[in-house]
Amino acid sequence: MPTDEIDSALGADVFGLLDPVLAGSGAGARPDGGTGIGGDAHVAAALVRAERGLLAAYAELGVMPRALAAEVAPGFRPDVRALASSALETGNPVVPVVEALRRRTDDPEAASWIHRGATSQDILDTALMLVAKDGIAAAVEDLSVAASDLVALALAHRDDPAAARTLGQHAVPITVGARIAGRLRALVRARRTLLDVAAALPAQLGGAAGTQASFVELFGSELAAQLPSAFAAATALAAPPAPWHTDRYPILDLAHAAGLAIAAMGALATDVVTLTRPEIAEASVQHGGGSSTMPQKRNPVDAVLVRSAAMRVPALIGQLHNAAGLAGDERPDGAWHAEWPALQELLRLLVGAAARTRALCAALTFDAERARANLALSDGMIVSERLALVLKPRIGAARFAEVIDRAAAGTPLAELLRALPEAAEWDVDDLLDPARYTGRSGALVDEAVRAARDEGIR
Repeated sequence: MPTDEIDSALGADVFGLLDPVLAGSGAGARPDGGTGIGGDAHVAAALVRAERGLLAAYAELGVMPRALAAEVAPGFRPDVRALASSALETGNPVVPVVEALRRRTDDPEAASWIHRGATSQDILDTALMLVAKDGIAAAVEDLSVAASDLVALALAHRDDPAAARTLGQHAVPITVGARIAGRLRALVRARRTLLDVAAALPAQLGGAAGTQASFVELFGSELAAQLPSAFAAATALAAPPAPWHTDRYPILDLAHAAGLAIAAMGALATDVVTLTRPEIAEASVQHGGGSSTMPQKRNPVDAVLVRSAAMRVPALIGQLHNAAGLAGDERPDGAWHAEWPALQELLRLLVGAAARTRALCAALTFDAERARANLALSDGMIVSERLALVLKPRIGAARFAEVIDRAAAGTPLAELLRALPEAAEWDVDDLLDPARYTGRSGALVDEAVRAARDEGIR
C-alpha cells in the first residue's frame, strides 16, 4: 500500500466496517468524514467547548472582559489528526488543543487567558462529560421511540397466551403482552437512569492537584470558590461538590447507567433472536439481512448487533472500575489514561445499540396464533402446576402423580382427567385452557404501560 494511503487510513475515522453496531447510528462516521457521537472529532470539539467554557466563566465572574473572550480563536475547528499526533508527546490531547487555540488567537492578551489556572485533567474530564451528555441525549431519544413501540405491542397482545420458558423449556403460560411488558419496564428504567446520570454529570476544575491554588492566587479565595459553579453553568454541566481528579464516581455512575441500558437492550434482543427462530416463530422482524449463500434466510440483524454490544460492555465497565480503584495520589498516573478508550467505546456502543434497538422495535411483530400453537405442544402439560394445585387436594398426591406419568407416556391428559371419578367436580376444558392460567399477566402489562406513560412514553 502506498504511504499516502496508509497515512490516510490511519488518520481516517472509523466508519463501522468491522463494528456495524455503530454504522448508520449517531455514533458512526458521517459521510463528510467526521465522526459521530463519541468519536475523536466529537471529543476534540468538546475539548474546545471546555476551554471556551472556562473563558466564559472568567467573563461571568468579571475577571476577564467579555469582549476579550470573543477574540479567542474565532471559528476554530480542531484538526483531529494533528491533535492525535501531538498527543503522542504530551500524553493527552489537551496540550495541543491549547497550543492550537493560542496560535489561532491574534490578540496576545486574549491568548494569555486560554487555559489560565487550569490543568489538563480539568479540561479533558469536562470534555468527556460533555461527550457523555450528548451520547445520553441521543440514546434516550432512541430508547423513547423504542419504548413507545413496545407499549403498542404490549397492549395489542395483552391477553394473547404464550408459553413462558424457564431454563430454555416450557414452564407455565404467560401472555405475549406480559413478556413484552417485562422488556418495556427494563428499557424505561434504563432510560430514567440515563437521564438522572446526565443531569448530574459534573464539570471538573481543581487545578494542578485539586486544591484550586492557582485560582486562589489569580482571583482570591472568594472568586476561586465561585469559579467551578460558573464553569459548570458555562458548559451546561452540574456544579461539582469538589474536584474529582482521583474520585472517579462520575465515570462509574456513567458506566453503570450505560451498562444497565445496554443490558436491557441486550435482553430484548436475545428474546427476539430466540422467538424468531423458525421452529418457534412467535415473532418476526419485518426487515432483516440475508445470507451470502442461503437466500431463504432473513436474519434479525439489529437484534444480533445489539447482543454483540451487550457482550462487549462488561469488560469495558470492568476496565473503568479497575482504573477508578487505581487512581492514586492527587492525579492518576496511568489509571486516568486507561479510562479514555474504555469510556469512549462504551458511549459509542450505548448510542449505536440504542439506534439499533429503535430500528428493531419499529420492525418487530408477534404471531399470537403461532404462540397458541406452541402452547399446545405439551398437550395440556403446561398447566401442570395449576392441575397440581387443584387436583392434589381432591385426589391425593399418589393418584395425581399417576395421571401425570400416564400423560407423559402419551395418553391425552384431557382423557385421563375425564376418566377420574371426581371429574364432575371441575370443568376439564377450563382447567386445561392455558389462557385461564396466565396469572396477573394482563395487569402487569397495564402497570408497565402506566409506568412508561408516567415517564413521558406514549
